[in-house]
Amino acid sequence: MTRFLHLSFFLFSFIITAQLKSPSEFLGYELGSEFTRHYEVVDYYEYLAKEASDRVKLIEYGQTNERRPLLLAFVSSAENISNLENIRQEHLKDIEGSGNTSKAIVWLSYNVHGNESVGTEASMQTIYELLTTKSSYLEDTVVIMDPCINPDGRDRYSNWYNQYKNSPHQVDPNSKEHNEGWWSGRSNHYMFDLNRDWAWLTQVESQQRLKYYNKWLPHVHVDFHEQGVDNPYYFAPAAEPYHEVITDFQRDFQVTLGKNHAKYFDANGWFYFTKEIFDLFYPSYGDTYPTYNGAIGMTYEQGGSGRGGLGVITKIGDTLTLKDRIAHHHTTGLSTVEVASKNADKLNSEFKKFYKNRNFKYKNYVLNGDEDKIIALKKLLSKHEIAYGSPSKGSVKGFNYSTGTSGSMPISEKSLVVSTNQPKATLVKVLFEPNAKLSDSLTYDITAWSLPYAYGLNAIATTSSVDGTFTDNSSDEDKVVHIYVGKPTIDEGAYAYVTDWNSMEDTRFLAELFKNGIRVRKADHPFTIKGSTFKRGSLIITRADNQNKSDFIESLQRISQKHLVQLTSVNTGYVDSGKDFGSSSVQMITKPKIAMLSGKPTSTLRFGEIWHFFEQQLHYPVTILDSDYWDKVDLKDYHILILPGGGYGNYFTESQLTKLKEWVKNGGKLLAMGGAINAIDGENGFGIKKKEVEKDSSKNQPKPHKNSQREFIKKAITGAIFKTKVDNSHPLAYGYGTDYFTLKLGSDSYDYLKNGNAVYLEGNTKPVSGFAGSEAQKKVGSSLIFGVEQYGQGQVIYMIDNPLFRGFWENGKLFFANALFMVD
Repeated sequence: MTRFLHLSFFLFSFIITAQLKSPSEFLGYELGSEFTRHYEVVDYYEYLAKEASDRVKLIEYGQTNERRPLLLAFVSSAENISNLENIRQEHLKDIEGSGNTSKAIVWLSYNVHGNESVGTEASMQTIYELLTTKSSYLEDTVVIMDPCINPDGRDRYSNWYNQYKNSPHQVDPNSKEHNEGWWSGRSNHYMFDLNRDWAWLTQVESQQRLKYYNKWLPHVHVDFHEQGVDNPYYFAPAAEPYHEVITDFQRDFQVTLGKNHAKYFDANGWFYFTKEIFDLFYPSYGDTYPTYNGAIGMTYEQGGSGRGGLGVITKIGDTLTLKDRIAHHHTTGLSTVEVASKNADKLNSEFKKFYKNRNFKYKNYVLNGDEDKIIALKKLLSKHEIAYGSPSKGSVKGFNYSTGTSGSMPISEKSLVVSTNQPKATLVKVLFEPNAKLSDSLTYDITAWSLPYAYGLNAIATTSSVDGTFTDNSSDEDKVVHIYVGKPTIDEGAYAYVTDWNSMEDTRFLAELFKNGIRVRKADHPFTIKGSTFKRGSLIITRADNQNKSDFIESLQRISQKHLVQLTSVNTGYVDSGKDFGSSSVQMITKPKIAMLSGKPTSTLRFGEIWHFFEQQLHYPVTILDSDYWDKVDLKDYHILILPGGGYGNYFTESQLTKLKEWVKNGGKLLAMGGAINAIDGENGFGIKKKEVEKDSSKNQPKPHKNSQREFIKKAITGAIFKTKVDNSHPLAYGYGTDYFTLKLGSDSYDYLKNGNAVYLEGNTKPVSGFAGSEAQKKVGSSLIFGVEQYGQGQVIYMIDNPLFRGFWENGKLFFANALFMVD
């Protein structure tokens, strides 16, 4: 009788499984013969969640900027799905060493780059086979699948391809369907690279995804990608450098997975490579961030990307099809789940060990600085569920970030302490360490990112404990508030209201004042009034300037409370020291009308950083002028024109450059960033000049070809942090001290200006963190970082380094705001 019941159950399960439609059956076309639009992908996952509800749980974890849903599918056996929450809670107990689960948690992330579109297609075939032919993998495994991390970018690509492809599709790589335009499908709505945003969380997709990632903290995480069409498949193990916190088990398990993948690829005669190009160092990738949270984090790269289309001829004459690409990603996806299911016990035991090991050199990172910057950092830490606290009053000793040597720093209850004695200890070390140990200078991305430098805070890394109050912080960053209690109030009868200019919160305050029609002045000299001292750039809001605004006091009170800005009410414009409020040194800030160039030759990434800054951080309008027609626009309508970084070359014609110069001469403000400066320097441009470096002829000797990469890296700077000098009497540097730590992304360098050198490098150019080649260090010595050239009645503002890089270099953002509001 028992045998009959087992047979009946097997037959019933087979019938139910057989009834599930494959992706091709559901979509109505063979998978790989078309690009599936995002809504169709959602439809298929919803179908599976309905028809196999005992084995699939589907949730919508958020929406994109363009209102497309973000999904997670939990796939496992019926028993595991019915016990899903208990499995999760028991798994998280492993962080403290008390868990008792034997299930492996595998998270598969697809299509983080929108035009690397095969991932989403492969995900549908993968989930289908996990529910049918490969269901045995699910007995000991919970698989979490994100079918499309970047729906906005994916639909941008698939819609573009469906619009421009030949019918039938054309495999000639020169055809239009293989050559996307300036705004490719790679990025999200704001043109950010979501695969470099895991740690910085500047984008809504990343923020919403991480809330669920932290709820599960999987044992294995795979980020599915594509690369150039001529490259074979890449899978783990990764290349050097590996960050030193990565454990032996994490390294070894990558090898285990790689060998299993190779078995299937070998059987099919498919080409692949490992241990090259894609390293495990920069913390904001979809492989490294999970690794620093205890997972086996990996990148898988299939040849194809936006150039692939439905089929394309490679350089060796083969035809790479979308069906081929699907087969490869589908194979590694299933192979990953297979290996995890066979090693579930080992994954669980090693996960416990990862979180048990918290024996790092630095026990605490203690930070002082502007309160708004402290709060901004707290918000980031809360998103990562990193605990922090307040120290007892006194002082701490340890490594001083500012000097690069041992030192001490006074602390108070307003200081911030982040300890490595917590579950997220490894991530804390990686994000806060002064200078990450680099085992190989040939890396895939930047080599420095330390948060104290990025947020402009004074910091000490201590090897001993720090007394203080440490609480279990909420993961809701909106609950992070200013230290002082109560809402700021103002004296309705005051002559003027004054506040400091130190941070991005101050810039948002100013932007909202402008939006509400409130006029504001700035102090170009320090002054003392009513016993308080205010620095250059401080905002002065007078009743006289706003006497025609009937709701002036009400609006000012509301806006200051919203931004928690403390206004000092004063009953006179007569200062104790400095310049009185009627002085020519206390000028009205112009409410600027701002335009920005888009399209070629700008970089989509550099453009997107600025676009996001205006709309999501500053909340101030910007007009976008496309390169196709900008020179037909009357620039007199705008106070500021921004040229984002990019590959300009000789982009501007002589007549266009003449037009720009005339506009600046008549009072316009031109803000040129990064590569844009190359297009406006030289004899026919403005006054900035490239730095000339004397060549050493003795080094101009033949070098072995095998050393070519090593020779090249001598001239490169791979995202290193340098300590610069700041002239904070210049309006471009209002709100800063005398030093600034800049993130330098290359060796482009320019001579000092005759005047207006707001931020610059002196002769000693050794980076404080990260890698810079020996030849590159010589090149950037005694060079400009940020400066202003007076040109007629207007100005040209130069930003050689990028203060808005990937939206995470918080301490650079005030320079950009100064360029908009303070430079005149």
